[in-house]
Amino acid sequence: MTPWLTRPVVRALVLGLALAGAVAPGAPTAGPAPRPVALEARPAGPRPAPQDDGADGAGAGAGAGRAAAPPPMGWASWNSFASSIDLATVKAQVDAFVAAGLPEAGYRYVNLDDGWWQGARDADGEMTVDPVRWPGGMAAVADYIHGKGLKAGIYTDAGRNGCGYYYPTTRPAAAGTGMEGHELQDALRFQRWGFDFLKVDWCGGDAEHLDPETSYRTVAAAIAGATATTGHPMLLSVCEWGVGRPWNWAAGTAAMWRTGYDIIHWGERPSPGAALASFDRSLHPAAQHTGFVNDPDMLTAGMDGLTDAQNRTQLSLWAIAGAPLLAGNDLTRMTPTTRATLTNPEMIAIDQDPRGLQGVKAAEDTAGLQVYGKVLSGTGRRAVLLLNRTAAAAPVTVRWTDLGLTGAPATVREVWAAADRGTPATGWTADVPAGGSVLLTVTGTEAPAATYQAEEGTRAGGAGRTDCAPCSGGAAAGPLGPGTGLTLTGVGTATAGIALADIAYVNGDPVARTATLRVNGQTPTVVSFPPTGSWSTPGTVSVLLSLAKGGDNTITLAAPDAPGPAPDAVLLRPLPGTAGTALVGAGSARCAELPGNAVADDTRAVPADCTGGQNQTFTATPRGELVVYGNRCLAALGDGRADGTPVVVRDCTGAPGRTWAPHPDGTIRNGLSGLCLNDPGRGADEGTPLDLRSCDGTPGRTWELR
Repeated sequence: MTPWLTRPVVRALVLGLALAGAVAPGAPTAGPAPRPVALEARPAGPRPAPQDDGADGAGAGAGAGRAAAPPPMGWASWNSFASSIDLATVKAQVDAFVAAGLPEAGYRYVNLDDGWWQGARDADGEMTVDPVRWPGGMAAVADYIHGKGLKAGIYTDAGRNGCGYYYPTTRPAAAGTGMEGHELQDALRFQRWGFDFLKVDWCGGDAEHLDPETSYRTVAAAIAGATATTGHPMLLSVCEWGVGRPWNWAAGTAAMWRTGYDIIHWGERPSPGAALASFDRSLHPAAQHTGFVNDPDMLTAGMDGLTDAQNRTQLSLWAIAGAPLLAGNDLTRMTPTTRATLTNPEMIAIDQDPRGLQGVKAAEDTAGLQVYGKVLSGTGRRAVLLLNRTAAAAPVTVRWTDLGLTGAPATVREVWAAADRGTPATGWTADVPAGGSVLLTVTGTEAPAATYQAEEGTRAGGAGRTDCAPCSGGAAAGPLGPGTGLTLTGVGTATAGIALADIAYVNGDPVARTATLRVNGQTPTVVSFPPTGSWSTPGTVSVLLSLAKGGDNTITLAAPDAPGPAPDAVLLRPLPGTAGTALVGAGSARCAELPGNAVADDTRAVPADCTGGQNQTFTATPRGELVVYGNRCLAALGDGRADGTPVVVRDCTGAPGRTWAPHPDGTIRNGLSGLCLNDPGRGADEGTPLDLRSCDGTPGRTWELR
């Protein structure tokens, strides 16, 4: 039997978590902390490859001491060159990449996008390329990039035809540029050419009405099979634009997944509004963790049409989101100011933080004046973005308590100004320009947290709960075997919303083990547990959970197909700024939700069993909005005023059709029509959409705000 973590070791780890705040293995800390783990996450099977080999200590290489592979950093060809790429163009960009000092700042990848291939294959089905555009073939391209100490990326489609066939740009339409039917063959060829990163688009998949999850799992399995043959790992970037809601299934399959459409199309000028919209669509914090990240698209910073301040705001948004930093500007024309923006070390440290989490919206006291907070590694450390979406300069205030800190004084540093701003109590206010932002790091005092620990020997069907700080007891249960799980019941929180969860575990294997995490009846996610060095050395990983109000939440970790880690304690720390409310129908006892965690315009709200998910947690603002996902609002479809008007999700604009008024009689009335939010009731099928109806006092038109 594999040696397992003893209860005294867990006791020491949990005490360190409770006193000092959880830290990623190897992260800096002040006060008691878990033993550092000097091994990185190297996911097994069809998992993403690490960003780099760690030779220089940057990124997530072996010996870098990271809890999660970081979001990839690099450059991609599409935004500036579309399909007009060849070896000379790539070489010029690589040379400029190196000359600008991007590798020293942590940028590693040089990625070829659509247009490198016109779809030709030989008699054996192998891809062949134009020898004029690519003298020496694609291996020569990868060799040139590798010769500069960088990593090489390439592009394909999940369908039979790539995007250049349906949307030809600067070159004629090219059929056959996808990998459908050639998944393993093409993955082997990409790896033998030397490519380290594969972006897989969705134009062909979309035209053929393929299932995104099935298609991309097939691609991931092909990459894993190819790696088993070549020994050359290749990171998978899913680019299906969020149509298949990859935040529900891509963790554990790909390193990154697109959450929306392109920020710009060829020939357009970039706009700050498009970047903001892409950022909004990427906010799926429960899906981003342990080396798996939401991708709001390639950067437009440094392209013609944006000011330096707008460039800094986009980098701030991507950093607070923990997004991949893939520059898209023409590096041969980059200004010194753009270079300084892309390479700002404090911004990059926020983006690449070892804890691997996404930021969340913590406050919006006045419409358009927003505060985002991101939990960083170490004790009491947060990154904060003060964002002004309005047309006038205005003060924006962050409160420490919204970030999960106490109201005690905290030190503040302004990132782009590289200036310390003192140690104010309770919070800090900055004057933020119209359309601008201020990026901060804050170090304060962690608020109290609760620890939940498995009782001795508990596994699936025998769950237990212990509130403890520190915990005590005998030997803990061992690693999760295939088909087994660990369940913690009675997990409590004072309000619905997002909480930080630090999971104490042990993994003595030399590679990461994975487990499926589920909260209540929400969509599960696959969590990666890096090696801890031995079966007696503990570590922690961090995730963000969406919890229901009260003490009836359940957290389950399961290893359905392969041996998992040995998890034990979970330390929970609410993030009060995310607190919200469940809308519970009096007639059905079901909660209003956006099904499948959908975020698209005009997604209809439905009643469903209450799970406490982010898609069921609404924040009521002083402006009468019911906000979900941070920046989406319940609305009457098309500003309808008639009985039967569907209730959908839309951007929050403050328009009357997107506002609501709770009444003492339990009704929730639309601000435009005065009609009541209607739940079809327990007798209707779960998922029957909500609508607006006349307020007649029936149970289906009354709600409990929980």
